[in-house]
Amino acid sequence: MRSAPVLDTDKTSNFGAPAEATDPPIGIARRVCAFLLRELREMLPPTVFFFIGFNLIVLTTNLLVANYGASFGSFMLATGAALVVGKAVLVANATRSIRRYDRAPLIRPILFKAAFYWAIVFVARLLEHWIRFWLIEHHPLGTFLPYMVAMFDWHRFIAIQLWIFVLFLIYETVTELNHLFGEGELWHLLVTSRPSELSLNRRQRILELVRLSKLADAHSIEEFRDPTTIAHTQLVDIVRRIAGSPNASPR
Repeated sequence: MRSAPVLDTDKTSNFGAPAEATDPPIGIARRVCAFLLRELREMLPPTVFFFIGFNLIVLTTNLLVANYGASFGSFMLATGAALVVGKAVLVANATRSIRRYDRAPLIRPILFKAAFYWAIVFVARLLEHWIRFWLIEHHPLGTFLPYMVAMFDWHRFIAIQLWIFVLFLIYETVTELNHLFGEGELWHLLVTSRPSELSLNRRQRILELVRLSKLADAHSIEEFRDPTTIAHTQLVDIVRRIAGSPNASPR
């Protein structure tokens, strides 16, 4: 009598095996789109700023030399230069050394970042000329340095670099002030009105916040907790002046 075949319990069936975990194409596309949107959002402020600045330089230059017709080529050059600067700022922001003077007085990070960005743009513009010289105009690579020394328009290149440095100083001053007040607060300070229910205007409120910062630097938390100290009295006095009336609507 033949016995029934015994099931092989060591072999597992393929039907119940879980599928290998793989990222669906939709998830990868979503991450790529989020990365690109973040990069574009960081590139947008410097690109728009330098787009306006470079086109103002082109316009004023044309007016000074009595060339009142704005050429499309100059507009495209200014737009391309703004895109180069925006990308250079994006690359520089990814480096750790750009935040070297974040705790220093405000003039030091402004000057350092303006000079840092200026150097990045200087190298990027030289690379742009090198690529055009080699790939577009099809000159030999060995003749690039002699061409730069003898034939390149250094006067125009240096004049544009000087304007780029001035524009970077303006851009970094506004950026550092925006970081100082808080992201978006500088826009509110410039274009929105302070509610009339609040007891202090913007200048008075900033002065009180400066007083509060100096008071916090000069005293410890134990002094602020003790109601008998002068530090506690001054703290309550500053907060009372900053706070709005009970019926004031939130900002």
